[in-house]
This record gives sequence, structure tokens and C-alpha cells, in this order.
Amino acid sequence: MSLSRSPSPVPGGGWASPGLNIGSGRSSPTRGYTGGSSSATPVMWESSRLKKAGGSGYPSFATQNSGFLSKHMRKISSSLPRFNSSSSSPYSEKEKLGRGRWSAQNVPLLGRLRALMGRMGRKMKIRLLILLMLLFCIIVFYNTPLVYHWRRTSWLGGGQKFVIILAANVGGGVMEWKGAREWAIERDSVRNKKKYVGRWGYDLEIVDMSTKKRYAHEWRESWEKVDFIRTALRKYPKAEWIWWLDLNTFIMEPSYSLQDHIFDNLHKHVYRDINEYNPLNITHPMTDEYLDADSRSPVGDGNVNSVNLILPQDCSGFNLGSFFVRRSPWTDRLLDVWWDPVAYEQRHMEWEHKEQDALEQLYTTQPWIRKHTGFLPQRMINSFPPGACSENGNDTRIHYDQKDRDFLVNMAGCEWGRDCWGEMYNYRELSYWLNRNPWELFKEEFVAVIWFKLTGQKVKL
Repeated sequence: MSLSRSPSPVPGGGWASPGLNIGSGRSSPTRGYTGGSSSATPVMWESSRLKKAGGSGYPSFATQNSGFLSKHMRKISSSLPRFNSSSSSPYSEKEKLGRGRWSAQNVPLLGRLRALMGRMGRKMKIRLLILLMLLFCIIVFYNTPLVYHWRRTSWLGGGQKFVIILAANVGGGVMEWKGAREWAIERDSVRNKKKYVGRWGYDLEIVDMSTKKRYAHEWRESWEKVDFIRTALRKYPKAEWIWWLDLNTFIMEPSYSLQDHIFDNLHKHVYRDINEYNPLNITHPMTDEYLDADSRSPVGDGNVNSVNLILPQDCSGFNLGSFFVRRSPWTDRLLDVWWDPVAYEQRHMEWEHKEQDALEQLYTTQPWIRKHTGFLPQRMINSFPPGACSENGNDTRIHYDQKDRDFLVNMAGCEWGRDCWGEMYNYRELSYWLNRNPWELFKEEFVAVIWFKLTGQKVKL
């Protein structure tokens, strides 16, 4: 049966598909498709032909995501924001409000964090967790009140071994009452010591040095320090060292702990032979034949652990504005002899500097005191301002040096012709300036300087 009209789309009849003869007029492939006729051309579908021509089936440039760059590109692409490209919405859909915008705009913060954590690898999560734990520990142990407690422990800081006694003067002394400037000095001094002990875990004992009648026949102004030291040793049974400080002192470097500054290397700082600096011209050592070898030695037994009293010396001799006493039977004996009312009654009119002169007398005459007394360079714990001991000009052994960042300043003798409040204020501001944190340095050394150059005005940030 022949068709009057060829169904072929090719003019003149026939099919363009392989395996169909142009003039056959058939609407289906011939049996040559199954390979039955050797003369007929076999059927070669386009997909089969491309498959044979392609060989492996993969493009020659494909890496199958196995290369180094491909792995990292996948990580980068997975971290990029995703657009709203839902398969349910056809491209022919009309433009809607918000289409094509960032999908994270309508996602809550918690969801964003979860998505971010989900895209992180296991190693990255562990590193982030360690970093957060480290940051948490730094904040908790260095910027909270916990720093005081853990630094007090014997196995972390050892702060409970030290007690600072600060001599206040509530109500004034015998001759005059305190005015506004004296109250300001006391306020700054107390705040300075409280901040220091809070940082290092020490104990602070603020005592009232106002004159009191200890016995029926005597008034001992400034002698109370002997009695207060003895009381502090009973009050703080775990304390090993007592540090006495006068009110007119200011700790310039609160970042120095007593352990790092002095006691961890006490043998390097303390000297036993007073001849190294001897403004009193005391004959040392004693040479009496009845004395033992340690008493005749200029350095005692040479063991730093036997030092129970640590003093600085200024231009006129011993200075008790800042000194250390260790808990020991020797110290109990010293305090008893030092406070002896009989010696006070006999010599107090000759001792211009009161308890300080009494201690110098004991050191000069008693060999058992010399064996356990050591001295520190004055600028380690008791630097003077330029106005004190200035008869011979500035002395590098005595006076404060900003370049060396001396630990403490004692405005000794400021009530005799000098401005105590002015000196306290100046050294307080200098201490704040020297101990600025990185943020304060950035504000004052960078932002304030730029602002001054732009506007010509100084600003305090």
C-alpha cells in the first residue's frame, strides 16, 4: 500500500533518521536496526554516537571534585549567602516583593548561628570552643573579684602570707585637726592600698594612729606601730610578713607583686652588712670576744631565711615609713623590747624621731638584733620625692626615678614646709599615666593627638 502523501518532513519524502531509507516511504525503521540485513545501514542514534565519540563519558577538563582547589572552592561556596530560589516557583512567576534578596534577613539570630555552626567543620568547632574557654578563664580570673581569692591561695599566689598595715589618722593628731587637704590625702592613700591588695590577694589593716594613752603616765604618738604589728600577728595567723606603711605613701607600680618584686629573690636584694650604706656611721661588725661567730660576722649567718626585719635607710638613718617584719619568736622578743616602757621613760626625750631612734639604739647596742636584720635599697620600697633629703641635691640612691619605675613613693617630712597634698596628687596622676591600659593608650596617644591636630584643642578622653 502506497501513501499519496509522504509523512516525512524532508521535501521529496524520506526520513532524516538513521536507518530509514529516503525513498522507502516507511513510517518505522527497517530491520537493519536489529542487524538483520548486511546491506542496510545500522541504526546509530545520536546519544549512542556521542557516547562512542566521548570515550570515558566525562569532559576532559573535569576533576570530579578531587583537587585541592576544588575542595576549598566548595568550602568557600558553601559559606556564601543563599538566595531564594525555590523550585516550586517558576521563572515565569511575576516579581514579588523580597524576591532575590538575602535569605538571612528574615532568619533570627539564633538560626543564623545554628546555620553557621552547621557549616563549620569539626576541627574548626573544637578550635572555637578552646578559644571561648580561654577567653572565659581570662575574664573570670583576671577581671572579677575571684582574682583576689585565687591569688590568696598558697598553691596559686600566696597572698595570704602578706598583711599591709596602713597608718591612718582619724580625727587628727595632738596639735591640729585634719582639714580638707588631709582628708583628701587619706582618701587617696587608702584607695591606693585597697586597689593593690585587691589585685594581689593581700590583707589590709587600716589602723588609727590618733594619740591614745596606753599607760597612765605616757602619751606615745607614733609609737603605736609596735603595738599594732603585734596585734596584726595575732589577728592574721597565716600571715608570714607584715608590711608597715605610713599614710603619706603611694604605690606607684600596682602591677608589681611583693613576691616578684622582693621575696622570690630576697637573697639578691637584701644586704646584711650595713657598711654598704651607713649614714649613721655605726661600727659594724661587733668585735667583742664573748660574742659568737655569727655576731662577729658582718653578714650574720649568711642565710637569708634568718632575716626577720627588713629596713630601708635614707640620708639620716633608718626609715620606718615602709618596712617588713617576719613572724618569728625573734620578732616577738624585738617587739617586747622595743615597746619597753622603762626604756621609753629613760630615753624618749633624747629620741627626736621616737620609735625610729629607739630601734637604731637597739641595733647599735644589741648583737642579737643585728644578726636578724637586713636592709633593702631605699628605692625598692621607699623612694623619696625631690624635696626630701635634698640638702645635697638629688641622690640616685634615695630619690624617685620615673625611668626606673620605682615601686613606692614616701612623701616623708612633707608636713614640714612642703605641700603634702600637691605631692600626693602629682604622684597619683603620674602613676595613672604610667600604668595606662592599651585602650587608654589608644585614646590618649592616637585619638586625642589627631583631634588636637585637626581642631587645635586638647581633649581628655
